[in-house]
Amino acid sequence: MKRTFNNLGGLQSLFFCVGIYTVALLFSIFVCSSVFYALNPRKAAGQTASQSSKVVTQKPVYASVER
Repeated sequence: MKRTFNNLGGLQSLFFCVGIYTVALLFSIFVCSSVFYALNPRKAAGQTASQSSKVVTQKPVYASVER
């Protein structure tokens, strides 16, 4: 008698738990990294705080209102 599949059947609950744990771990890494980057946005490479503040030039604003 061959009992190859019977031995695997006993490990089914272990495989299920390992699979669920792996999926939950990957999902939590994704969620935590998304929250981290939302709260701490990346700055452009090579920019310092003094370079990031740009001087805004005054441009004329044209508005048209139809009546």
